[in-house]
Amino acid sequence: MESKAIGIIGMGDMGKMYTRRLSDAGWRVNACDTPEKYESLREEFSQCPNVAILPNGHLVSRCSDYIIYSVEAEAIDAVVAQYGPSTKQGAIVGGQTSCKAPEMAAFERHLPADVEIVSCHSLHGPNVNPEGQPLVIIQHRASQKSVDFVEQVLSCFKSRHVQLTAIMHDQITADTQAVTHAAFLSMGTAWKANKQFPWELNRYVGGIENVKINITLRIYSNKWHVYAGLAILNPSAKQQIKQYAESVTELFKLMLGGHREELTKRIKQAGAAVFVGDLGNNDLLLRDDVLDRFSLGKVPDEKTPNNHLSLLAMVDCWWKLGIIPYEHMICSTPLFRLWLGATQYLFRKPGLLDEVINVAIEDNTFRSDDLEFTFAARGWSECVSFGDFSSYRDRFESIQAYFSPRFPEAIRVGNEMIKTILEKTT
Repeated sequence: MESKAIGIIGMGDMGKMYTRRLSDAGWRVNACDTPEKYESLREEFSQCPNVAILPNGHLVSRCSDYIIYSVEAEAIDAVVAQYGPSTKQGAIVGGQTSCKAPEMAAFERHLPADVEIVSCHSLHGPNVNPEGQPLVIIQHRASQKSVDFVEQVLSCFKSRHVQLTAIMHDQITADTQAVTHAAFLSMGTAWKANKQFPWELNRYVGGIENVKINITLRIYSNKWHVYAGLAILNPSAKQQIKQYAESVTELFKLMLGGHREELTKRIKQAGAAVFVGDLGNNDLLLRDDVLDRFSLGKVPDEKTPNNHLSLLAMVDCWWKLGIIPYEHMICSTPLFRLWLGATQYLFRKPGLLDEVINVAIEDNTFRSDDLEFTFAARGWSECVSFGDFSSYRDRFESIQAYFSPRFPEAIRVGNEMIKTILEKTT
């Protein structure tokens, strides 16, 4: 450990988290970001003796034995093109992007032939304790000795290492993250369109409504590029987000038309396919008495029945795409496990699904909300299909600004909720 140095290029939230944890574990870390952040980063890490903040990626690349590019997926090619040729001879290089296809293409295109490639991806955000969370290791162009070294370096996270290829990684992250993010992004869009702060409305407080609110605010409190890269650059993600929008639209039309029999048949057929056999065990079921503890508003004495269009569409989407979500639990994020738990709660709790179908046909309480949610799901799908990062950012940040005053409390409550619930689901 004393003779090896780790390089971090890109000091965003995840880059800083990696830098702190690696240096606290005794590794020497060389780190950099863009030149204008050099002085502020030096000040921020001035009390960390194992961290050297350097002016640029050339210097980090020349003196580090394992270099991790922690930059947006959109920027990975340009950054590796700039700094990759300066990589120390015989070093190992990896990346922390959520989409590995462009990352690997950039490494193969710009890194010297004598450099080995071992990438990684922590499947959680910077504010989640990495202990026990999945950490993907990708042996792309490297000896087993180099892979063993990378695993030794990252062992200080106490995460659960999962060996995958880059292609497998992108397929699984699309299956577990792309549609999940689309659902929550659409909820936030709909609430803003209706000028709602849902925790102020009795019908959105308590039970699995708390999951929806807390995770939506958690997503919008993060950087836009975390979700844009996965959605736009992952080849599988576009089709999945498109299918989610189609599922939302088609189910909403059945509700509007009062087509009870067709709606019931479709929903139950989807549930039977997704929660098949023993895979649909009860371990993930979320309980109201637990979820009620994590409300941003006061829990009403009597809860308003909801048709849960977002959850019904999620299961319908998985069914249409042939995805069995339990098959990917080894690489699931905390948000995915919560969302899967919420869908299973709806489909496996006796009598609840029939109640939801009845509400969908006969109760108009959520009709305007569902209309905006349908518009939002289609809007995000179109934004992703165009592949336009700028419009994605504009949509995201306008909604982020709307909810921003509640982010600190939402993150605190969300962390407690995730910790409590995931102790029983990992």
